[in-house]
Amino acid sequence: MKRRQFTLAAAAAATPGLLALPAWAQSKGYAELKERAPVEAPAGQVEVVEFFSYGCSHCRNFEPTFNAWKKAAPKDVAVRMVHVGFQSSFEPLQRIYYALETLGQVDAVHAKVFEALQAQRKRLDKPEVLFPWIAEQGVDRAKFEEAYKSFGVATKLRRAVQLQEAYQVEGTPALGIAGRYYTDGSMAGGFERMIQLTNGLIAQERKRG
Repeated sequence: MKRRQFTLAAAAAATPGLLALPAWAQSKGYAELKERAPVEAPAGQVEVVEFFSYGCSHCRNFEPTFNAWKKAAPKDVAVRMVHVGFQSSFEPLQRIYYALETLGQVDAVHAKVFEALQAQRKRLDKPEVLFPWIAEQGVDRAKFEEAYKSFGVATKLRRAVQLQEAYQVEGTPALGIAGRYYTDGSMAGGFERMIQLTNGLIAQERKRG
């Protein structure tokens, strides 16, 4: 999925597209950042960031693989998720994720958002569709609406964009490791390879100390 060239309506149906990458990046399968991206993990932990979008069909396909890896990740690996905002049309979907995160409902509803948006074609980018649907999932509608419209969620949106820029995210799904490394499906050559590279880079960071 090419960087910043897909809209909300097109993203769910987008077909795979390879990025034009330098030969060295193609051979390594990842890029090392010239300037380190911000990390939230405390000292002694290696942070892994998943960059995704609810409108991205590849993200939906990657989610079971990444979720299984996340559940089995060692204790010294801190995992967090960032919903990208390549353009303004992404904002409604970003707000869904960060409102769920604020309410502690990501684990319960995250996969259902992918399913509703992409398989059932529900226009969850529209509040008049989203809010009743959220209530059907067992989430307190009033609390969700409050979070969705809150300054706190708006701040998370801005920080998400800042982090995606710091990692120079080229498409989704993508992974950022330790504020130093970046890989995505096109660069790595597939989901399993993304995970393999991430494991190797985590090990490399442990040696760095």
